[in-house]
Amino acid sequence: MTSIDVLLKRNTELSNAVRGDRSSPRPSLNVAILTCMDARIRVFEIFGLLQGEAHVLRNAGGVVTDDMVRSLALSQRKLGTREVLVVQHTNCGLSMVTEDSFKDELEEAGGLRPTWAVEAFRDVSASVAQSVRRVRRSAYLPHTDLVRGFVYDVHTGTLTEVPAE
Repeated sequence: MTSIDVLLKRNTELSNAVRGDRSSPRPSLNVAILTCMDARIRVFEIFGLLQGEAHVLRNAGGVVTDDMVRSLALSQRKLGTREVLVVQHTNCGLSMVTEDSFKDELEEAGGLRPTWAVEAFRDVSASVAQSVRRVRRSAYLPHTDLVRGFVYDVHTGTLTEVPAE
């Protein structure tokens, strides 16, 4: 059985057992949570979220990229979110590579150097602060005053707020 088959079986078993309101694409808490794709970050459990309460946006590192701004712009302008929660984490895989070495690896494997930024970082708090700044300074986002950033400790489950600048 493949991993996809396992997931499909779980979906069948869950059916409508997942709590929450599925009636609207507008999140009832009017919040977008931007975080890393790391499987250890169980966003719904960390925040006690129910279906329909928040938009959850994920990418490698949980960094604010152009594509994240695109999703946030749609979330805010068309689906009513007003707050943004940026959550990056300890022991992130993105902190274990460098921009140039990863681009070199991809260029060697495929013959082309990526034009996009890897967004590698060493200091997770500094990366959170940079992502928060990117949201706050975006001309595409109408709601930039209620943006907060946190570091999630994957070992203890605690959230530590990164002070606003």
